[in-house]
Amino acid sequence: MNTLAPNLPFQRIGVVGSGAMGRGIAQLFAQAGVPVRLYDANPAAVASALAALHDTFAKLVDKGRLAPDAAQRARASLESVASLEALAGCDLVVEAIVEQLDAKRELFQALEPIVGDAAVLATNTSSLSVTAIAARCRLPARIAGLHFFNPVPLMKVVEVVRAMRTDEAAVERLVALVRATGHRPVVTRDTPGFIVNHAGRAYGTEALAALGEGVADVEAIDRILREQVSFDGNGFRLGPFELLDLTGLDVSQPVMESIYRQFYDEPRFRPSVLGAQRLAAGLLGRKSSEGFYRYDAAGARVDARAEPAAPSVAVRPPVWIAPGPRAAIVEAAVRQLGGVVRDGDAPGEHDLVLVAPLGRDASAASRADAAGIPLPAERVVAIDTLFPIEPGRCRRRVLMTTPATRSEYRDAAHALFASDGVPVTVLRDSPGFVAQRVVAMIVSIGSEIAQQRIASPADIDAAVRAGLGYPLGPLAMGDAIGAATVCEILGNLHALTGDPRYRTGGWLRRRAQLGLSLLHED
Repeated sequence: MNTLAPNLPFQRIGVVGSGAMGRGIAQLFAQAGVPVRLYDANPAAVASALAALHDTFAKLVDKGRLAPDAAQRARASLESVASLEALAGCDLVVEAIVEQLDAKRELFQALEPIVGDAAVLATNTSSLSVTAIAARCRLPARIAGLHFFNPVPLMKVVEVVRAMRTDEAAVERLVALVRATGHRPVVTRDTPGFIVNHAGRAYGTEALAALGEGVADVEAIDRILREQVSFDGNGFRLGPFELLDLTGLDVSQPVMESIYRQFYDEPRFRPSVLGAQRLAAGLLGRKSSEGFYRYDAAGARVDARAEPAAPSVAVRPPVWIAPGPRAAIVEAAVRQLGGVVRDGDAPGEHDLVLVAPLGRDASAASRADAAGIPLPAERVVAIDTLFPIEPGRCRRRVLMTTPATRSEYRDAAHALFASDGVPVTVLRDSPGFVAQRVVAMIVSIGSEIAQQRIASPADIDAAVRAGLGYPLGPLAMGDAIGAATVCEILGNLHALTGDPRYRTGGWLRRRAQLGLSLLHED
């Protein structure tokens, strides 16, 4: 007997499509106590899905994650049906079929005369326009997006998408339903990528840009973003290339290209030719046993390489630190690591010269320090101070050399900053290192989503953190680093490269100028 449905905004839900997403959606609603009718054009598929769900409930009971009586109610709530007509009487139908506009349009047009006029029709599309799906329907006001993430029961966020003609009452009912399942609803306007796929463009896209520029290899970039990035001690769970291999380039590359085109070639979303080339070569990732890395049949990497040992340096030169707002950070770390710091207005003849640029490359930083003194580029090494570098507070340090830096000074800096056992990555010269440019772009795109009022700042962060597994949402990242710092990184990147992808948006700039949190709502 269903006891929860009377308290819910929908009394009977139809789910069309019994693949991984449809099955997960049906499971979520059934466990919430709502009667669910599951349909698939392939009768064998829906029978298999129902059997799999019964098995899932049994396993949840065995693991102590679901009470036996709750499992019995969930099983009783599920019903497979053999035709669309059997969905009559459902006051909500959610489609989870093939990601093709025409197929979804035809389905909703077929459903309209079957369900009552008060019923809501929802699409689980991740990349198509909900407005376009609804455009040919008789009652477009009752059509909305309800975008779940895989695996549905575990991914606790759902994007509720308001299309151009969606009635607010339909949005409110869907929000209430999602809350009743224990998931977090985030309301978003119907824009390409909604919130999560929109905000997620910065991570892989900017990493691919760095790779294409020859800044570092795949493994080095992944290590930096897993280990150097630190928000309360947490970095990204997977490096960008590990993530692309896991997702599959046949999925990720079309999404990158689609969002770029849907935003009329907005430079912030520009994909890399490297992705297109690798897709054409069939280097899809784990599913093809080779992507950015190689894998065995069980999905384990077979090409993992140990990190090169730090160079051995017989005599370390004194260190002169270029003046500037981050010089104190560098000096504190050097002294803790046993380095000899040289005082004075200019470096000595044999000093290792350290600079700490934000958004600039080592070459630009060596042209002149804060006092206007040109620096000896052959002895200049840059260190990334965006995240902690002092002993005990970091898992990786990142250095960068100018094209003129002599190897003995590069090695001396490497040996110094690796002397406490923390691994060091040395990059080729590049504006913004790796972490600076990637994180700044994540914040930039998150800020643009807020600027466009696609969703509230709180919902943007909640959706991205839950949907992508980031250590913080993009706006909280900006707050942690400082909005002014993000603007400085972007401004210097823009000035050095001339690339409009790095331009600072007005929404971000204004909050930096006023000292406001990026989570502030106006």
